[in-house]
Amino acid sequence: MEPFFEFRIYQVNPGKIDEWVKFMEDTIIPFQVSKGMIINGSFVMDSTDEFSISDGERLMTTTPKGSTYVWIRKFEDMKQKRELYQAVYESHEWVNNIAPKVAELIDRNSIVVHNLSATSKSLMA
Repeated sequence: MEPFFEFRIYQVNPGKIDEWVKFMEDTIIPFQVSKGMIINGSFVMDSTDEFSISDGERLMTTTPKGSTYVWIRKFEDMKQKRELYQAVYESHEWVNNIAPKVAELIDRNSIVVHNLSATSKSLMA
């Protein structure tokens, strides 16, 4: 398998987005990078645009978001992903210090992870 990206989407608990972003940037991302993770991006979803065609006219509906967080990680293959998941999510630091705070800040049942393969013209390859 070729290198691939993981596009992760989280719903942040109401009123917690600033605290979540700070925790990600100050704690989670540095910790995961120290274990070998490659983090390509970290974002707050400001809004979602939905497009449709009605009576031949193209319409766009914008829905504000603000409590949705997305980030992108890169893996060389599924073997590396499994190894890094183990190194991060089974570590003492994650289990005892990081995971409890994560549970306070996001809805862990809302996590969606998409595995993406870059196309030949992608700048993130």
